[in-house]
Amino acid sequence: MEDFATNLAFEIKKEIADRYFGFRKIIEEDSSNYQQEIIDAAIALEKDIGFDLLRIYTLLQDDQLIKEFYQLTKLGDVLFFDSYVSESPTIRKRLLAEQPVHGFFRKSRFRNMFFAIYKTLRDHINDYRIRIADLAEDHEVIAEEIDLFYRKNDISGIMLFLRDLDGGGTTSGPMSGGITSNSGVDMEQKMRVHPPEPVEKILPVLPQLPERDSIKAELTALANRACKLHPDFDVKNL
Repeated sequence: MEDFATNLAFEIKKEIADRYFGFRKIIEEDSSNYQQEIIDAAIALEKDIGFDLLRIYTLLQDDQLIKEFYQLTKLGDVLFFDSYVSESPTIRKRLLAEQPVHGFFRKSRFRNMFFAIYKTLRDHINDYRIRIADLAEDHEVIAEEIDLFYRKNDISGIMLFLRDLDGGGTTSGPMSGGITSNSGVDMEQKMRVHPPEPVEKILPVLPQLPERDSIKAELTALANRACKLHPDFDVKNL
């Protein structure tokens, strides 16, 4: 009879463990994929959007004009800014070297390049916003999975059930010595599944930039002022 009780207790523990760890593995895999997508989005933010912004900075050069650019586009906090980048001729050449140059006059060449970079920046931000929206949805799914997990796996109840099988933590019973009151609390904490951080707490959520044509007059004025501030700078000489 004692062997039967021992085997039964073992089978019950095995079934509980299989169900618990099977569901937990799904959540952990989804969380791992989510974290990797966060890393990929961060790389895109720096590699694409960051590079576009550096090009904008190196064209505008002046801190006040850069501030006005952010106010005009409602982009939020200034990102990836370093005054050395916008002032260094060597870095400027590297940043703008592969940009197409169009226009008969210095001002038109400058303005056309500025508009082209703005369009690229807007496209990259749109792609990034889609990534962030997808990540927010993935986080919601993971949170729902964890909620379902706890509705199907009452950790406190499981631990209490195992303690009951163990004879309430006494030295008698087929599972004696397995779970004491204090170790049960510690084990319960270890068994808890926590959702990853929401994407908005890790990465900036950027607004959509206005269409170029909707603020063309303002962008043109900004580009013209930047061009006038630096009369010796011509993009065709990069």
